[in-house]
Amino acid sequence: MLRPGITLDNFLERQRGTLPDTYGVRPLALSEGRMSMEMTVAPWMMAPNGYLHAASLVMLADTCAGYATMAHLPEGAKGFTTLELKSNFLGTAREGVLSVEAIADHMGRSTQIWSANVVDATGRKLALFRCSQVILW
Repeated sequence: MLRPGITLDNFLERQRGTLPDTYGVRPLALSEGRMSMEMTVAPWMMAPNGYLHAASLVMLADTCAGYATMAHLPEGAKGFTTLELKSNFLGTAREGVLSVEAIADHMGRSTQIWSANVVDATGRKLALFRCSQVILW
C-alpha cells in the first residue's frame, strides 16, 4: 500500500547531495505498486570503452526500485535494505534520456520484490533489473 503523504518532491529533497542527485535522477510518477524516473546520459557516465557504464544503468534501476520501496513500506517499518539484485544488459547508450519503471512483484511485511526495465528515448530496452528488499523493523 502506498504510504500517505509521499510525493515526488519528497524524493528530490531526500536525494540532494547523494549519488542519484549526482546522476541527475528525476522522479516522474508514483502510484500503487509503480514508480518511474529518468536521467540524461552524460560523458562522465561512460566506461573506458566509450559506452554507458553498466553501473550507471544499475544505479538508475536500483534508485527507482528503492524509492518505490520507501513509498510502499508497511506501517511501522523503520526502513529497508537490498537483499539481492540482478541485471541483464540488452543494449547501451552514449547519449539521450533514459527512463525506468519499477513494478512491484511482491509487497509483503518482510520483503518486497521489484522488477524494472531501463529504456532509451526510443523505447529500446537496455536493461532488465530485479531486486529483493528486506523490510527493517
